Amino acid sequence: MSPLIKAPLVKAPSPRTPLLKSFLVKTPLVTTPLVRIRAERDQMSAIERRIADFVLENAQLLRDYSSQQLANALGISQSSVVKFCQKLGFKGYPDLKYSIGEAIARADNGDALEIATASDADPHAAMADDLWRSKTEAEEETRSINPAEAITAVATALGKAGTVFIIGLGEDDIHARAFALKLSLLGIRTVRNFDTAHMAASVSAAGPGDVLLVFSEHGKQPALCHISRYFRERRGTVVTVTRHTSNPLRAHADASLLVSAHDERPHIEPLLYHCALQHLLDRLFVLLCEDRGGRHEQLRANLARIQPMLEP
Repeated sequence: MSPLIKAPLVKAPSPRTPLLKSFLVKTPLVTTPLVRIRAERDQMSAIERRIADFVLENAQLLRDYSSQQLANALGISQSSVVKFCQKLGFKGYPDLKYSIGEAIARADNGDALEIATASDADPHAAMADDLWRSKTEAEEETRSINPAEAITAVATALGKAGTVFIIGLGEDDIHARAFALKLSLLGIRTVRNFDTAHMAASVSAAGPGDVLLVFSEHGKQPALCHISRYFRERRGTVVTVTRHTSNPLRAHADASLLVSAHDERPHIEPLLYHCALQHLLDRLFVLLCEDRGGRHEQLRANLARIQPMLEP
């Protein structure tokens, strides 16, 4: 494994990894407790997920529940409810309940009125506002689960890599292809492939210091797991880009970039995922551009060289 990012990078966490408290303490970007809960749900224990689901589904009614009543409704101990609240950074259940009630009141008094007014005047404007809010929440959730030091470490690894191998299958290849182009414009040697057989052959030339960047929304493709395992055997560094869920691919990663984007509407959720992922990749790109290695000048030179080819 490359010593380049061994220390700062975080291993793909297991479901029992206590990330909830540490991430929330480090990242106060998540603005409401409901967004916090939704962002960290996939890393909670089974009991914590039951509490989280109940809170998310019954947020409007939570003011009528005491901690004991909530525990009785779920068939758990009252101490489990208290510990859940404390992991989120609250003093206890009353503190969490008050915070949720305050957030709902603000939404009811402001956002809800704004949505209703916009809906009456222009349903298209209301739809656009709702979509924008959903994208903003997805970006906030994604930012909260990717510590700045982890993103910086990934950017450092990409910048110092001899070769960056990039692969994504299906829709994941859209982001893989676009990011590979950006890296090439910065003068970073890149090998991208959307065929697993070809990529397996390509990584046979990988060595220490090289990076494999794997895009897979759900992280369940066995072929990508096989390639990642082989790449690590070559002593390269594997970085995965997936949803914020436990998945087989993350188990083979030296570092994981995570995306949190949830919506009950099946036509909206993919839009939120791609939006949050794009913002995450843009942060990586900006870090690479602003590094002291002269990449900004390299980008300018490459863009100037390519532009005449695009003109009629």
